[in-house]
Amino acid sequence: MVARLTAQQYRELMDSRRRGKPAPAAPAVPRKQTSKKPAAVHPGLPSIPAPPALAPLLAGLSGVGQVRTILMPYAEKMLTSNQRLHHMAEHRIKRQLREDATRMLTTHRLPRLQRAAIFYVLHPRPIKRHRDPGNWAPTANAYVDGLVTPNPQLPAEHHLLPDDDHEHLLGPNPVMGEPVTTGYARMSLVIVELCDALTSTNAETVTGTGDPTYMT
Repeated sequence: MVARLTAQQYRELMDSRRRGKPAPAAPAVPRKQTSKKPAAVHPGLPSIPAPPALAPLLAGLSGVGQVRTILMPYAEKMLTSNQRLHHMAEHRIKRQLREDATRMLTTHRLPRLQRAAIFYVLHPRPIKRHRDPGNWAPTANAYVDGLVTPNPQLPAEHHLLPDDDHEHLLGPNPVMGEPVTTGYARMSLVIVELCDALTSTNAETVTGTGDPTYMT
């Protein structure tokens, strides 16, 4: 911004130059006021969302055994695929999510299964904007790690499944659930025992590729 002199100030400047006097100081340029970002409003206490509908998830699966729906422990920090976190911060969140899932093994007395399909159901905050539950895949993967490999120091010891490879696990696959009323987003896991060997039919059902409206 250029400082502008009044006519009087200009005359004084010229007079001082002729007399060899120091020029009067130019008027200070007013600083541009910067508006501060408003502080983020805490969303409130945790709430319990409505459980997900199971019928659409089980339709088309063959050899379905027992089905468990688990509302995962409340976590203010979860992992998403569009975050930009320092690797140490990401490691801390992932470790906490794994530990939360491992506690569910005892809390819900989850049995050992041979094969399973797992859906993760996102319960978003009640904010009017587009939500893609697929972005929460890193959180779901951390939960599955905690269920399948409870002790990271003993990676060969498994609980929920013999392994989380394609021969034993379909998923985890995203589903949009009912939003929470207060608090941060939450996640439910739907664990579906599959008594039959994993087939292309089951894979198409779980991943959505068997749906005629599926777009690649």
